[in-house]
Amino acid sequence: MTSSTVTPFARKIVLSNPALMTVATAASGIIRQLAIKPFAPRLRRREILCRERLPSIHAVHNRIYKEKGSGDLPTIVVGGFVPDATEAVEFQRELFRRYGSIYYLNYARSGFSTELLLAQLGDLVEDLNRRGKKPVIFAISFGCSLVARFLRTVAADDRLAIRGVVMTSPVLSTDDLVRPDRQKGDGVRMLESNLRRILRAGAEKGEELERQIERARRCFQALFEAGAENRPLSSRHLSIRKRIMEVLERTSCRGGYERVLALKEAAPAPGAPLFDGPTLVLLAEEEDNLLVPGSPTLELLRDQATSRRLFPRGTVRTVASAVRGDAVPHASLIFHHHCYNPFIESWYDKLNGVLRFAVVS
Repeated sequence: MTSSTVTPFARKIVLSNPALMTVATAASGIIRQLAIKPFAPRLRRREILCRERLPSIHAVHNRIYKEKGSGDLPTIVVGGFVPDATEAVEFQRELFRRYGSIYYLNYARSGFSTELLLAQLGDLVEDLNRRGKKPVIFAISFGCSLVARFLRTVAADDRLAIRGVVMTSPVLSTDDLVRPDRQKGDGVRMLESNLRRILRAGAEKGEELERQIERARRCFQALFEAGAENRPLSSRHLSIRKRIMEVLERTSCRGGYERVLALKEAAPAPGAPLFDGPTLVLLAEEEDNLLVPGSPTLELLRDQATSRRLFPRGTVRTVASAVRGDAVPHASLIFHHHCYNPFIESWYDKLNGVLRFAVVS
């Protein structure tokens, strides 16, 4: 039974009863686990090369999962800092499955290596290419910085075939989230303050870094709770919330810090195109509430000329809510899926009707 088959009366009974709500939340998580299974590409030559160079592969190895779909257009999901990719698109899964299988990249908990992430993504795309499929890469927030580097390096070098790219609330470098100290006008955002303290602490200041990572955990928890405030939550929402809190608790100080460093090193050169195939960029109407004034990425994408240079066949859309007082914040795919999904579905429909595909060169 899915949430769409539950009558409003039955849903009201479940939501008003904590015990029933706990059971429903657990059931929702179990159903997701049954559908989403671990996956490994048949050939992993890039990953093997990384194993020879990295001191500890287990600490930074990312997990790949697959959910079977009915079409021939697979989607690879690369998530933001949190939640995991498997939870970030909970309310887009049904949409994606209509076009093809979904592949999720969940980041390592104990560390992070951009080199290994790009290698695993390259092996996954090559595996799909060998089976005659060209995937869409669907990136969210921080994940967009990783996909940008992937498109510039791995995909370009190996001429991997990619059908299209979706970038949701792109964050391409720490400059989008943290201003120089001298630029503190318009107030300091909570996430900006946290990231600035993490970068100042550095790996050598162990106890101080641990304190700042803990502050960042509370910041991400607060961002999720703010999105959930004054909103009816289904068992799916509560199951996702449980998973987000688990990810925040289980991601080590080193894992969080190395993701921040990966973003700091990720700024792309604005001149050359990132991807010359079909691209959809989705900007939330309230990106400015999280990204800092003067965000390089927002300035690039909000200007038609520069965004066209970055994505020659790209479309930039602003995702807005029709409900007064419920504006769409940064990467709100969970709480504002009804605002995002029409853009995504329309773009996939057009893409699925075009037989051409892009080879990154």
